[in-house]
Amino acid sequence: MSAGRSGKRVADIEPSRLALLNTGAVEAATLTECLAVDFATLMQVVLPEIGEDAVGAMREAAREGISRRMALAARLIHERRGMADLAKLRCHASDTVRGWACFMVGVAKDHTLAERLALIRPQADDLHFGVREWSWMAVRPYIAVDPEDAIARLAGWTAEPSERLRRFASEATRPRGVWCAHIGLLRQSPEKALPILEPLQADPAPYVQDSVGNWLNDAGKDRPEWVRSLCARWSAESPMPATARIYKRALRSIDRKD
Repeated sequence: MSAGRSGKRVADIEPSRLALLNTGAVEAATLTECLAVDFATLMQVVLPEIGEDAVGAMREAAREGISRRMALAARLIHERRGMADLAKLRCHASDTVRGWACFMVGVAKDHTLAERLALIRPQADDLHFGVREWSWMAVRPYIAVDPEDAIARLAGWTAEPSERLRRFASEATRPRGVWCAHIGLLRQSPEKALPILEPLQADPAPYVQDSVGNWLNDAGKDRPEWVRSLCARWSAESPMPATARIYKRALRSIDRKD
């Protein structure tokens, strides 16, 4: 999960601020604050009916990585409450709780990819950086299973007014990605993602540009000549700063090898 840099350590967070985070009264402002949240305490406050066994399981997992704890929280909630709390959690003041809602979409049974994408859409467009990262991570396993279906469905998101939704289409389909399984089909045949990439070649938002550049940087580790050719064509078709920024980011790993 990416976020703005912070020089703080967890121990540097004021106790009063940490108490607000742990009771779900405020959003985390930095990655450090995201990592500092006590999931067991937060779960007990937000879902007092969840049961002590769930809270205890969350407490036992306190030393696990945050991605595992997010997924565990969602499983515990889903096992005991189904999807009944999804609407409540997805609009909660706490970004961590809204992250649990993301992973509930991931753990829910008997949903098609189309249904999962529809359910994750509010979190993909969330104002908080962390929730947006959890949104694509939560559905990434299903995208990896059927990337061609995902590309066909997400291609339409590239025309959305929200840069956050446009970025989701790119970030969720990266061939290698971060903290997620690779998508073998797109490593071998990145051209299959052109329905998503082409509309974003000169996107005005740096947030989207960086994601597209990272997508192509991933692809360049397996298909460098394809990436070079695509970037050259885009530069000719769209000779503007947005495309140049994507081009530079896309070729950074390839250029280091040369």
